[in-house]
Parts: sequence; C-alpha cells; structure tokens
Amino acid sequence: MTRYLLDTNALADAIFRRRGVHVRAEEARLRGARIGTCSPVVAELLGGIEYSSTRDSNMVIANRRLASIRIWPFELENAREYARRYAILRKTGITVGHIDLMVAATARLLGNCTVVSTDSDLTRIQGLNVENWTTE
Repeated sequence: MTRYLLDTNALADAIFRRRGVHVRAEEARLRGARIGTCSPVVAELLGGIEYSSTRDSNMVIANRRLASIRIWPFELENAREYARRYAILRKTGITVGHIDLMVAATARLLGNCTVVSTDSDLTRIQGLNVENWTTE
C-alpha cells in the first residue's frame, strides 16, 4: 500500500482547498493510497492558525477537516529515526528544520511513503521520496 504524508504547506493547501492539493489527495485515495500527516505537522499548522489574523474562521475549518485526516503519531521510534537522520545530516554540514526531520523520520518508518511538499529541504534527505502536488 502506498502512503502519502502531507507536510505543513501541503496539509494547509489540502485543508483550505488551495493549489489543487486536495484534488490530488482525493485522486490518490481513490487509487487505494493512504493519505495522512504526522503530529508535528499538525502542531505546526495549528500554531500558524493560532497566530493568524483569521484564527477563528480558519480554526473551525481546520478542526472539521483534521477530523477526517489520518494523523500518524511521533513516538519513541520516530525520535530515534530523527536522531539518526539529524546526526548524518549534521556530519555532512546539511541543516534541515526540526519539523522537516520529524516528517522525514515518520515517512521512513511508515515504509512505502512519499512526502508531499514544496519544501526543498526535504529533497536533501537521502532515501526520502518527495512529490509536489501543487498545480500552481
């Protein structure tokens, strides 16, 4: 089974029905793929909404749509995978944001998982499949 893990920008685009991401997600779901995200992404998304000038209306939309999205947890094994990736990248002089590394760790542990993102940092993580689903 193919899995797609939406990063923060892709999740926001899917939830708020922007840039075609929600269409691509539905197409993948109809082909039998599992579409989801991980708890660090949800935290980052909700933090951005809390900070926004349209907090109330956006939070209603986000809460309603998050209820139907699979959210993979970030647990101890994810933290171990994060630590391994962090050390490898650090030793080679590559810096990647912490949330991005948490996304990568979760995707790698899920197996047969592609990260949906527009973030070029994720493409620098060896062995991670990344696709851009935006239509703009």
